[in-house]
Order: sequence, then structure tokens, then C-alpha cells
Amino acid sequence: MQSISIQRFLTKHKFIAYMIASLFLCFSLLLGISKGSLSIPFSTIIAVLLTEWLRLPLHIDIDPMYTNIIMSIRFPRVVLAMLVGACLSLAGAAFQGLLKNPLADPYTLGVSSGAAVGAVFVLFLGISLPIVGAFTLPFISILCGFLTLFLVIGFARALHKSMAAETIILVGIITSSFLGSLISLMIALTGDELRQIISWLLGSVAMRGWNYVYLILPFFLIGFLLLMCNTRELNALAFGEETAKNLGVNIQKRKLMILLGASLVTGAAVAVSGTIGFVGLVVPHITRLLWGPDHRHLLPLSMIMGGGFLVLTDLIARTIIAPTELPIGVITALIGGPVFAIILIRQRHRL
Repeated sequence: MQSISIQRFLTKHKFIAYMIASLFLCFSLLLGISKGSLSIPFSTIIAVLLTEWLRLPLHIDIDPMYTNIIMSIRFPRVVLAMLVGACLSLAGAAFQGLLKNPLADPYTLGVSSGAAVGAVFVLFLGISLPIVGAFTLPFISILCGFLTLFLVIGFARALHKSMAAETIILVGIITSSFLGSLISLMIALTGDELRQIISWLLGSVAMRGWNYVYLILPFFLIGFLLLMCNTRELNALAFGEETAKNLGVNIQKRKLMILLGASLVTGAAVAVSGTIGFVGLVVPHITRLLWGPDHRHLLPLSMIMGGGFLVLTDLIARTIIAPTELPIGVITALIGGPVFAIILIRQRHRL
């Protein structure tokens, strides 16, 4: 009874929800920068960020070694992890709302599989495009993700003009299975690149640097704005397509915009970090349980919580058996699987 009253309080007071989520994210970022082979105090991290990043004249003597570690190695890594986690959680919340399926995640439509095929293809053939150079892998990956989206939408429209949620899910599953078999084929045929491909498929944000942050950032911002412009429509669609239509929602147009926004952030996240599962499934689900299903708040809160969650997960991946670093996708699966199972069991008992 007490837990229900607390949940109602959190659902009602959204300011407190944003405060809790923001504090969780800030703590995760500081902890992610602080911990490693060399521990750095929070006060030093804040001083470095204020002087080097925000350019505030604090006139504090800071060891240049700390400044170099923070600004060149750890800060870009935690920022990239935050953006990837935010993208996956944002996309997961949008897909779950659009498809009215709590088991939907960023990988439901096969966009991530398409992006993964592009990345594995680049690693398999060792391709390097003359203009983009070192960014050939994320460039091809994002491009393949978009091609997959258009394929899924086109096929779903051909089967059902109104693009029913069941049709989209079915087409997404078929597409993911087919693209998964292509990845397996390339892995079977590969030689020396096998370790590199497997490592990328398991997911990582190691050794990416600021260039990858700048690469994902515009896709994240565009996708976020697209989805936030459709939060009311997502709320209407939660009551069924007929109800949404009666409320004046242009179903097909809004579905396309939501699919485009969610696929945009998913493709960008997969392109820079590989396939990281369970983030877009578990984080929006927990956020919905804590703070309600209103997508006007569910999307940004899921985004903030997802960013903090992946920063902490990356911290565990690189420190739990240091100096060896585990793939981040392994950690998210080990944490996300049992957590999601517990959530499902608790919901089942409530019914």
C-alpha cells in the first residue's frame, strides 16, 4: 500500500521526477569520470570541467595529468555512453508507445540489424571511403539503417495501407531475421577480422573520442525533436488508432514521423557503439512504472535515465575485471535480463 502511494506521488509531481533523473545522470557522469586505473576526486573533475570546458577563470592549480585524463580520455567516453544510452532509451519508449507493446525496443523494426550489417560489411571487406575516411564504418552503418527503415515501411505499407502495429512488428521481425543471417554469413566467411567484428557486435564506447560524440549528436537532437513533437499523438495512439483518428490525429503521417525519429537515434547509436541490448527495453519500462505513461514526460525522463544507466554500465564493464575490459553489451544483458524478468513477474502477480 505504501509503495502504491509513493508511486502515485512520483507520478503526480513531475518536477521531482526530473530532479531525481537529473541528479542520477550527474552522479553517473562524475562517477564514470572519477573511477578507473587512477581515481580522480569529484572536486578535481568539477574544477577541470569548469576551467577547460566552460572556460571559467577559477585560477586553481590542477595537475596537467588530471586535465589530460579527464578531457582527452574519460569525459568524451562518458558523454558518448550517455548519448548512446539516451538514444536507445528514447527510441525504446517511442516504439513501445507507438506499437502498444511493452516488449518493443529499438531493435524491433530491424533498423539496428541494418546498421549492424553495414558495419560488419565495412569490417569484413576493410572498406575506407575517400571523403569520410576513419568514419566510413558509422557512415555506412547509419546509411544501411535508413535503407532498412524505408524497406520495412514500404513492405508494411504494401501489406497494410494503414501500417497497423501488428504488421510493422511482423515485418520488423522478418527483416531482423534476414539481416541477422547475413551477419552470420559474413562472420562464417571472415578470417582475421573475426575478433574485431565480434567485439563491435557486442558493443563498446571505448577509444571513440570527441569525433564520435560530434557524429551522434546531430542525429540525437533531430530524432529527439521529432519525437517530442509527437508526444501528444503517442498519448492518443495509446487508446487505439480509431480513437486517435477521432481526435484528429493524422495516423499515417504521425506514425512515419515517430518511426523516422526513433530509427534515426537507433541507427546513430548502433553506428557509434555497436549493438547494446536491453537498454531501450528495460529503462523505458522502469521509467513508465515510476512516473507514468504520459509520453510528454516519459520520453525525456527515459532519455535522462538511459544516459545515466549506460554510463554506469560502461563503468562496470571497464573496471570489474580491470585491466581487461568487458563488452558493454554483455553487462547490459546480465543486468537487464534479470531486472526485466522481475518486472514481468511482479506485473503478472498484480493481474
